[in-house]
Amino acid sequence: MILATNWTTAWLMTGMGIGVVFAILVLLVLILQVFNVVFADLEKKPAPAKSISKDDGEPHPHTVEYNADMAAVATTLYLYMNNAHDEESGVLTIHLDEHTAWHAQLNAGL
Repeated sequence: MILATNWTTAWLMTGMGIGVVFAILVLLVLILQVFNVVFADLEKKPAPAKSISKDDGEPHPHTVEYNADMAAVATTLYLYMNNAHDEESGVLTIHLDEHTAWHAQLNAGL
């Protein structure tokens, strides 16, 4: 079987397979570089300044969400630092029923 193998064709197919994989990888790197250049230009442009409050004096909705997040983090840190969490007993309580519905169905057939 080994002697009947056409080694030239086998090496050619192996080389072509490896070449295709590397060509795809190079193409992928080039595409990512193009995206990097395109989006880097977009990031450099300054965004228009957004006001924090509306004209009617109400805070901006994003500011309200940010404040709510900050309040949640502050509350969590306060409770953690003051040991205001639940004390666990460390005892596992597992109640096993002797006869489950599945067990009853099995015994009903006997």
